[in-house]
Amino acid sequence: MLDADVAIVGAGAAGLSLAHRLSAPEGGGRRPTVVLLDAPPGPLRPPRRTWCFWEPGGGPYEAAVSASWQRLAVHGHRGGTTTGCIAPLRYKMIRSDDFEALVRRDLAARPGVRLREAAVESVRDGPEGAEVRGTTEEGKRVAVAARWVFDSRPLTELPAARTTLLQHFRGWFVRTERPVFDPEVVRLMDFRTPQPAHGLSFGYVLPTGTHTALVEYTEFSAAPLSTDAYEAALRHYTQDVLGLGGLAVTATETGVIPMTDAPFARRTGRAVFRIGAAGGATRPSTGYTFAAVQRQTRAIAAACRAGRRPVPPPPHTARSRAMDAVMLRALDTGRVDGAEFFARLFQRVPLERLLRFLDGRTRVYEDLSIGLHTPVLPMLRTAAELPLLPRRSAPAR
Repeated sequence: MLDADVAIVGAGAAGLSLAHRLSAPEGGGRRPTVVLLDAPPGPLRPPRRTWCFWEPGGGPYEAAVSASWQRLAVHGHRGGTTTGCIAPLRYKMIRSDDFEALVRRDLAARPGVRLREAAVESVRDGPEGAEVRGTTEEGKRVAVAARWVFDSRPLTELPAARTTLLQHFRGWFVRTERPVFDPEVVRLMDFRTPQPAHGLSFGYVLPTGTHTALVEYTEFSAAPLSTDAYEAALRHYTQDVLGLGGLAVTATETGVIPMTDAPFARRTGRAVFRIGAAGGATRPSTGYTFAAVQRQTRAIAAACRAGRRPVPPPPHTARSRAMDAVMLRALDTGRVDGAEFFARLFQRVPLERLLRFLDGRTRVYEDLSIGLHTPVLPMLRTAAELPLLPRRSAPAR
């Protein structure tokens, strides 16, 4: 039996970020002892992925940032391009391998942190904390007793929701024969893709040089596509829309992100809490998660080090969640044209303000001014019907 102040289940973005903050030399208060439980190599580990977020200046994980930009572009479905600067913000890309390497290197040099590989089978409250039990790859039993447990494992079933869509995507890391990319500009949403009958689609380009970029095809809809369908969509986008010409695909990534107005439980026992996407960190209207994970883990670490009960704070404000619920329902019912909806917002709202809005950092008057640039009557109708709709469960993906 291992004993610790804190046990963290899962070593993805949320688990690693929390362990990193709890063990940091700075931060004040007493540094708690930590056991971080990572799944053995195999299907329980999340695949390699890319996280994007925006912040002013440098941040705590700047050494892991692959690239960053201050200019964004959005292309409308029927033509027209909106390009602008988001200063003082920077749009940043971190690859999960780089983030993990940075954090694990720091953790290895810090006292009071132990890393163990085990497939966790149970997390339950105990008389003076909680207990985690699992099995190593060699079949050995592992048990951890901790004052607090933070569980970041993906949910097997989503909480009941009025609306659940999926943001699903496939990306190619490409190297082109010609210098075709502008490394200063991100194509955040390019709606010059064939739009599905239900939902929306767009291209997404993160250039890392004149010859290299991550190019993604993304849909918001009810179900993922087949690999062949994603590949066909990417071929169309890279050749017919972007005109990239000859290219080599050096790596790929695929993901499915639930976009739901479900309320996520952040506490599942007296001493057991959920963090990360399992604790509701994913923004329902966009799928962005990394920035909310940082806010959530920063608050938890501060509470632990100060000796307070470390209940994770809501990762998004009630106002943001309410607006997201209206948008998701309006999109799901087809009352708004998704491609037109987002393109119009980017055309009419300053980019820096819109990113602050998407991060839940705008004031009420700014939210109201942004709302006036949406289809007002369909959105009001949707807002009026939401309280009457039942919530239904959906499987997690």
